[in-house]
Amino acid sequence: MLSYHESVRRPDRFICYTAAMRLCLLTRLFIFFLPWQLQAAQAQEPAQDNREYPVREISDGDTLTLDNGVVVRLAGLQAPKLALGRPGFRPWPLAEQARETLIELTQDHSVRLHYGGARQDRYRRTLAHLYRSGDGLWIQGEMLRRGMARVYTFSDNRALAAEMLTLEQEARAAHRGLWSLDFYAVRRPENLHGVMDTFQLVEGRVLKFAKISDYIFLNFGTDYKTDFTAVIERRDWPHFAAAADPKNYPGKNVRVRGWLQYWNGPMVRVSHPEQIEVLE
Repeated sequence: MLSYHESVRRPDRFICYTAAMRLCLLTRLFIFFLPWQLQAAQAQEPAQDNREYPVREISDGDTLTLDNGVVVRLAGLQAPKLALGRPGFRPWPLAEQARETLIELTQDHSVRLHYGGARQDRYRRTLAHLYRSGDGLWIQGEMLRRGMARVYTFSDNRALAAEMLTLEQEARAAHRGLWSLDFYAVRRPENLHGVMDTFQLVEGRVLKFAKISDYIFLNFGTDYKTDFTAVIERRDWPHFAAAADPKNYPGKNVRVRGWLQYWNGPMVRVSHPEQIEVLE
């Protein structure tokens, strides 16, 4: 770095050095914030693949295989699960009905794939929103409208989340499909015993916000060691910075969705704002 006296004797070099430093800082800031900007874009509109792919086979209510052999996992939703050869796995209620519904909607049809973020899951299945050729029917939307699936988004795949949540809410209000069964009922924070390691929707009032080390805790009860908590890890804080500040949740009634685990009481890890719906 130039000394003060050198900068006085050589102002042009000092100005160039300062400009270079500013450019370097701006470049670093751009690189730092770019992933957040891309994630925000992914949550809005999926990229389109306008080619048409015939459907060959339907595995369950949210997975099918195209005629070219590509296995597609319907992005953004979760249908009731079938055993599919897993030893000891008990099929979820309405799992076969969900598969039959997807057969009805896609068998002997071609579909177009739209991508809303990550294009593959850990099983190397293609993640996409499906639109039926001919009439343009949005398959995810129809599955949700009929109550044959629940919204299930990820931080790297959130396209059309608002539209899907609206369709899910309509089906739930009408008690269609899985929403007619207690197995899939929205639960209260005090009514979570016996459902650990399952995907749940939990409604309640956030009582307290706490930021400790690398975690944000949204507490739904007075005893954080036993009551339900939503947890946001540091790596996921940027997803909330532009959309929903967790500091604003206390005092609000919300609906949280995710896999229920046990960590000082029942807990759901929240990685993106779409997992928390504000109800008032």
